[in-house]
Amino acid sequence: MNQTFSEEKLAEFYSKTDESDSSFPINSSLLRTPIHVVYGGAHLFTSDTPTKLGKIALKSIETYAPNFVEFASAMWLKGADTLPQFQTFIEDLTVKIAADPGKIKAENYNAWLAWTIYNRTIEKLSREPIEDFRIDFEDGYGLRTDAEEDGHAVNSSNELAKALKEKTITPFSGFRIKSFASETYRRAIRTLDLFLTNLIERTKGDLPENFVVTLPKITRIEEVKILDEILGEFEKRVKLNNGAVKIEIMVETPQAIVILPELFKAANGRCVSAHFGAYDYTASLGISSTHQHLNHEACNFARQMMQISLAPLGVRLSDSVTTELPIPIYKGKNLTKKQLKENRRIIQNAWRKHFNNVTNSLINGFYQSWDLHPAQLAARYAAVYSFFLESSDLQATRLKSFIEKAAQAVMTGNQFDDAASAQGLLNFFIRALNCGAMTEAEISEATGLNAEDLRSASFVKIMQNH
Repeated sequence: MNQTFSEEKLAEFYSKTDESDSSFPINSSLLRTPIHVVYGGAHLFTSDTPTKLGKIALKSIETYAPNFVEFASAMWLKGADTLPQFQTFIEDLTVKIAADPGKIKAENYNAWLAWTIYNRTIEKLSREPIEDFRIDFEDGYGLRTDAEEDGHAVNSSNELAKALKEKTITPFSGFRIKSFASETYRRAIRTLDLFLTNLIERTKGDLPENFVVTLPKITRIEEVKILDEILGEFEKRVKLNNGAVKIEIMVETPQAIVILPELFKAANGRCVSAHFGAYDYTASLGISSTHQHLNHEACNFARQMMQISLAPLGVRLSDSVTTELPIPIYKGKNLTKKQLKENRRIIQNAWRKHFNNVTNSLINGFYQSWDLHPAQLAARYAAVYSFFLESSDLQATRLKSFIEKAAQAVMTGNQFDDAASAQGLLNFFIRALNCGAMTEAEISEATGLNAEDLRSASFVKIMQNH
């Protein structure tokens, strides 16, 4: 066969590729990525706030969707309309699924799916209802006197330190200060100082794991630079490692969208996450409130810019919030049947809207978004678990196919050139495991991967080990 290049020249070309850069980059946040964040006013936060929110969420399910069939109907889960709402059917199937879920999955997939999502949602809300919590001094806090905010900065950091000591703290946590706009700049810095100083004093120098300071309404690169400078000076004075306090940026202005890479650089290695504020963003563009919603084309553009600019850098992305809350309009003990029915309709409609918004976020590659009210957690976990479980069989088949092709490539002395697609499939199962959608045993049975494989979070490493 004729070749233009000599073997020596080809060897020179080959040497220009660094093998260390040939594998698909692994985002370390995949080892644990929160699937939501709850923003709560700093004046209300206590060390047991996450537990209280979980109990409220469980109560909403008990009241408005007390069994797996009604829960499936409320959320419009796949095949919910095929499930009879007879009590005898529910009780009989509950016993059968608990005894042999695999058999029921094969015989009545819709029933298995509804039962599994319902029970895993209940289990999650009982065990770990909140994965990420942001103590809020901005929109969720309102305007208060300086004396009030000073007191709340100290009190809320006391409670966070208490949660850390008592192990009631959420896996991810932080607090949102006011913006660095001229009107609130001094107040934001004072709250930042008071909160962090008191927190470090109370914890004797320990920071919570996965802790961030959230900076809202960014319009200039200098705002992030200033926050990085302040945090660096704080760390030096209290003897924390440089870069210990991480930064979370909020993307909610048109100005921020066009400087996303520069904002990341300005954080000087501190930027670990970015949250999209859809309603402030669309308002900034002059879009009227009537037409402001998460699926507006302006929001789609902003999310794509965040994906393009920040996701490749390993920044964790969070989508925005559903503003329609599952709150009953009639309250009290002596409600009429009509009022009870109306409450149920209101709650379930709000659940469906949140379910759909969460699902759309997941489809767009945003594995985290906001919850504003504890009752939204029911729809949150239903949507996330549905997303993973409904496509797990297909994803497992594809992943096993990639594993077989990669193994064949190794045997024939070739390079497997589709590691990026395989890594994406592996990421799917790692996220499913971390959020409680699937168990380790289920993933192992479906894909053939073991616990060590999943912990590696790397398709290339898996193939090397195998």
